[in-house]
Amino acid sequence: MASDKCLRICLWSGPRNISTALMYAFAQRSDTGVVDEPLYGHYLKASGAPHPGAAEVIAAMDTDGERVVREIFLAPCDKPVLFIKNMPHHLINLDWAFLQQTTNVILTRAPEEMLPSYAKNVPHPTLRDTSYDLQVELLEKATAWGQDVPVLESRELLLDPAGVLKALCQRLSLPFEEQMLHWPAGARPEDGLWAKYWYDSVHRSTGFAPYKAKTSPFPEDLKPLLAECQPYYDKLATYAIQKD
Repeated sequence: MASDKCLRICLWSGPRNISTALMYAFAQRSDTGVVDEPLYGHYLKASGAPHPGAAEVIAAMDTDGERVVREIFLAPCDKPVLFIKNMPHHLINLDWAFLQQTTNVILTRAPEEMLPSYAKNVPHPTLRDTSYDLQVELLEKATAWGQDVPVLESRELLLDPAGVLKALCQRLSLPFEEQMLHWPAGARPEDGLWAKYWYDSVHRSTGFAPYKAKTSPFPEDLKPLLAECQPYYDKLATYAIQKD
């Protein structure tokens, strides 16, 4: 059980969001260490999800989710702040009670923008793949525990990175640091093995890219899933930190 004074920030993001960019932003802080999706191997083994590089990830990572929780999420910290990037569906077959010892943040994205991007890498996605339902469940559970759960919406963050990050830091009782807005191009040592499949655009970046609305027609085959996702996203968006 975590008993030190480390601030353990767990980011719970859906796929094809700007979660890696947000991890890079926190990695620039003088007080923060970051970890990239430590439960991914556990999720892939437990679910059998056909993700790119799944066998390689399972072979390289600790797939015992309970041990990962003990040894990464709740272990002693090297720095005052630990930022752990996660996806809610990676919590498969785990007791969520440990989240009462972490500071939880949700990052969401409009499904009409996310789904076409995700389907390029994972054909035939389902609601559970998107995590919208699990993000709402997590928000409700953590709120019932008495937690203040900041919700970030990717469009709002891209429209005003400084404003939204300052508001987030205030909610987390952290001083905002300007270096969170920029990082060196290229990979980071904390990147997961899956970076070669998913992180190409963020590796080319040196900061949060300006928001650009998608203009391509929405795929017909994804419209039923969009209808499933939309009510969950709409609920999350009502809690989102807005740009200044």
